[in-house]
Amino acid sequence: MGQQVRKWVVELSVEQRAELQKTARSQKCSSLMVKRARVLLLSDVSHPEGRRTDEQIAALVGMTRRQVQRIRSKFSHEGLEATTRRKVRSDQGTPKVFDGRAEAQLVTLSCSTPPEGHQRWTLRLLVDELSRLQIVTSVCPETVRKTLKKTTETMAVSSLLHS
Repeated sequence: MGQQVRKWVVELSVEQRAELQKTARSQKCSSLMVKRARVLLLSDVSHPEGRRTDEQIAALVGMTRRQVQRIRSKFSHEGLEATTRRKVRSDQGTPKVFDGRAEAQLVTLSCSTPPEGHQRWTLRLLVDELSRLQIVTSVCPETVRKTLKKTTETMAVSSLLHS
């Protein structure tokens, strides 16, 4: 195979190389960070053993050739910090449906007597009642189930600690 043309050349400074070597040896960093550090170290044009191809780097690190290319590209465009660290989600997940007050009202409701014509509270009945009482604007049965499960587990642990 002929010499590979490299669009995204990785040239590390002495400080960057030292930081990446520290990360590559670290047992406190995530495996993804360690792999990215190793890719950058092996991609460096001034590597002591010479330049390696993307295929060789991918085989050594346990990634695909395309992943190696993306890491080199990101380093060229955004720098070392952006390449080794994970990006923080911009939306930070979905907000909680139940706050403490709504949770307490859910537990109180589930412990009360069920509506007429029903022997016990079902998740669907609880969802409908929570919406009718305007405790929450909308909620799915699975959220109600998880909240009740979490609450009963907490109550069980609390009762074990106090007995």
